[in-house]
Amino acid sequence: MRFWPIAFCLAFPALTATAEIAQSAATRTAKPKQPIAVAAVPSVIKDLPVRKVVLYKSGVGYFEHAGQVTGNQRVTIDFTSPQLNDVLQSLTVLDDGGGRIAGVNYNSTTPLAEQLRSLSLGMGEDPTSTELFQALRGQRVEVTGVPGGPIAGRLMSIETRTEKLGASDNSTTIDKFFLTLVATSGAVRVIELTPAVGVRPVDFSLQGQMDRYLELLSTTHSTGLRHLTLDAFGQGQRQLRVGYISEVPVWKVTYRMVFPHEANGSATLQGWAVVDNTVGADWDNVQLALVAGAPQSFIQPLSQPLYSRRPEIPIATEAQFTPQTHEAAESAAMQADDAKEALGSPKSEGRDLKSKYLAAPAATSVAGQGLGGTAYGFAKRADIAASPAMNGVYRVTDALAEGDVSTSAFDDFFEYALTQPVTIHKNESAMVPILQQEVPAEHVTLWSERQRSALRAIWLENKSSLTLDSGSFSIFENGEFAGEGLLDPIHPGEKRLLSYAADQAVRVRVTDRRGERGLRHVQIHKGVIVETYMDVASVTYSATNSADLDRTLLLEHPRRNNGWSLDDGVTAAETAPDLYRFRLPVSAHSTTKLEVRERGPEHIRVVLDPRQDTTGYLVELVKRVPSAELQLRPVIDAEVRIADLQQQIEESRKQVETAAADEARARENLAALKGNDAARRFVTELDQAEDRLQAERKHTLDLERQKSEAEDRLAELISALSFDWDVAAKS
Repeated sequence: MRFWPIAFCLAFPALTATAEIAQSAATRTAKPKQPIAVAAVPSVIKDLPVRKVVLYKSGVGYFEHAGQVTGNQRVTIDFTSPQLNDVLQSLTVLDDGGGRIAGVNYNSTTPLAEQLRSLSLGMGEDPTSTELFQALRGQRVEVTGVPGGPIAGRLMSIETRTEKLGASDNSTTIDKFFLTLVATSGAVRVIELTPAVGVRPVDFSLQGQMDRYLELLSTTHSTGLRHLTLDAFGQGQRQLRVGYISEVPVWKVTYRMVFPHEANGSATLQGWAVVDNTVGADWDNVQLALVAGAPQSFIQPLSQPLYSRRPEIPIATEAQFTPQTHEAAESAAMQADDAKEALGSPKSEGRDLKSKYLAAPAATSVAGQGLGGTAYGFAKRADIAASPAMNGVYRVTDALAEGDVSTSAFDDFFEYALTQPVTIHKNESAMVPILQQEVPAEHVTLWSERQRSALRAIWLENKSSLTLDSGSFSIFENGEFAGEGLLDPIHPGEKRLLSYAADQAVRVRVTDRRGERGLRHVQIHKGVIVETYMDVASVTYSATNSADLDRTLLLEHPRRNNGWSLDDGVTAAETAPDLYRFRLPVSAHSTTKLEVRERGPEHIRVVLDPRQDTTGYLVELVKRVPSAELQLRPVIDAEVRIADLQQQIEESRKQVETAAADEARARENLAALKGNDAARRFVTELDQAEDRLQAERKHTLDLERQKSEAEDRLAELISALSFDWDVAAKS
């Protein structure tokens, strides 16, 4: 058995020609007694039928063709151009008889832009009428529909003129087009283009260019088939399988949950897959598998010829004879040293005096046959059922039979594989059953503060061996439709709430909220104070049931994940990452209350800084923890001393400002009375003002020095702090 990755081996079309050359050479050989073995030219056969289809939720499908080939044969499979891109990217061939694939060919098409480039008109794929006439400039044309009869000449240009329809400034304007034509007589005529005017190229070669241009444009509207041909070389009869992926519609899932008239704690879960065949070929008795998951897939235009844009280099007009010098090569390569990444210093932590309560924040794995017949190592048949096929097509009303659907899991995907062949003709859709099994299901009423209206819901446990894919579901109770909803993927063993209707008979409200807070521990180390409190929060819910039947209320309560837990005696029926669910039976026409109590730690962290005043906080802390006064009293006194010095500094600075103002005023008065006998008095005042200013400045500097020394002393006291207190030690 040989495996040929054709997606990367498209260079073999010449092998057929090689065989023909070898046969011709054998005819001309001088030694006829030694015949040369020549491979026969492969015969063309009908394309292989589709035998397996695997559909993915990512919008692609895996298709496998299979059939018998004999000797050297040529296999042809037709695709559309969009399909061919995916095929070239994923095509694989498996020859079970030891044969080989000599080549893969397909009819290629040159991109429209490249084909238009070969024409001399110079127009693009979507030309305007102006661009058309620009392409005809300089050509001989005949203009009809003008006064005086047809005019022949060369088209010189086309221009646009804007004209007003009225005399006022606000009149509507229109654009008119005019052709400039140089007639055969040499006269220049300007002709307005109107619906009655016609322009016909006289040159037959130009007419051919126009016809070719229009023909190329018409090809863009036809999809056309692309014929992929595989040359299979080998001996005898062999099984040939060709696999590839192609874009397909996403398959959908819908479920039914049917409850019996007499409640027994379970429901019949029935799953259906909606499959669409839009690939342009019939699926006759194919093995169908549906894979849930999202494998990465993309499109590359591999079937389109790719032209590289080459740079245009101007031709040199003169030689360069100037001598040049060039650097010498290095004698040895430089070797870089390995450098270790430097660790950054930890960030300094700032002061945090906040004292807030912490906010409450709102599988069985089996595998089977994989793609292209590759086994994934382990498999298990699900204990489920699927309906018999009528001509390969499942009927909606048929019941599933055990063994009609198998499930498998591989990587992050799970698969529903129908064991019976399925037929879905092209451009048709079908509903295919994939599951029917009794599963535990309980009716509940769901309520949360995020959704104040109570909802009817099913508390479903997936007891099957397969994953329930995301999709819609419908609920039937007592033979009647009860509601519908959506579900996310449910893995084997998972339990999930599925809401499907409003429960107007149940009302829930919060009647009480309480919170208590107690200091449990205080630790001081190197200027960092950490207070630990134990908070206790209580919420009381009141549920009223106005219905004639009892209700089981499933109440969702926000869960705090930062060290909080439910208080002793409070138990949740189910715990989710961000919430608790409490089961609360509520009798008919009655009201029931539920108190949810939680407890958890709260930490307050304060960083003492000699440059910040935390006296008020420290005094309050000493009131809460009197035993901390011995450690904190020197720090409090030092902060009080620094605060007092700061107040003196501010007062001294005001005195400096006053003395400076007096000195400036005396200097201005002295300058105004210069040369006058009265100026002598202001000289004395100026001297006194300058002396007072210097004294105040010196006093301010002395106070600032004392404050700096006091801050250094406070920093030493803070660094030496060490205190640990626990509420247990207090008692």
